[in-house]
Amino acid sequence: WIDGDVLNAAGQAFHDGTRLDLGAWTPDKASNLFAGHTVFTLVLELSDAELLAVAGPDRRIGVWAVTRLATDAGGWHQINRAGLPMIHPLFAQHDEHLGEHLNLGGPANDVGDHTTTVTDLVAGTVAAYGTAADPESYGAAVASRLLPNMLPYTVGTPAVFGFAAWNGRSLTDNTPDVMFSLAANTPISIGLTKDSVTYKPGTAYPYLGRP
Repeated sequence: WIDGDVLNAAGQAFHDGTRLDLGAWTPDKASNLFAGHTVFTLVLELSDAELLAVAGPDRRIGVWAVTRLATDAGGWHQINRAGLPMIHPLFAQHDEHLGEHLNLGGPANDVGDHTTTVTDLVAGTVAAYGTAADPESYGAAVASRLLPNMLPYTVGTPAVFGFAAWNGRSLTDNTPDVMFSLAANTPISIGLTKDSVTYKPGTAYPYLGRP
């Protein structure tokens, strides 16, 4: 779930190096951009044993995924990459070139390719809020936490993506609040909770809501 006004304001703020300009918007006016929509989903279930086979000694893995389209010439063209939530809405919503660059390649190149860009984008908005004595250092710290762009998870533990820790993510974690607040170094709320979804997720695998 996401509120469209906050989503657009966040993307514009990090693009311009300003505070979020929400105009007359208040949390009581929040509406879910995805209300009434459902998603056709392919769900893959892996056992802990299969994941532990590729995990480090601390049982941690980094999860990421790509979307590729078949080309007329044969083969596949990568058009999207996902890892941590909200990376594209934060940094590339109003920068098509950056968005395309973020979508290409894989995590191995993220630190070298995107650290300076993410540092500068975060530093600009944090400086506008005045929430860090050294916005550039704060931006660098955020960049080191976001890159490489993979979702961390300790195999065999409950998933949660919150303010205190990132360990996978559940279907009801409010990831926009977490990511927007981290990047701006100030509390930012989209004014919505898991109760704003049209069809609640189930409690048993594959956990999908009624289509």
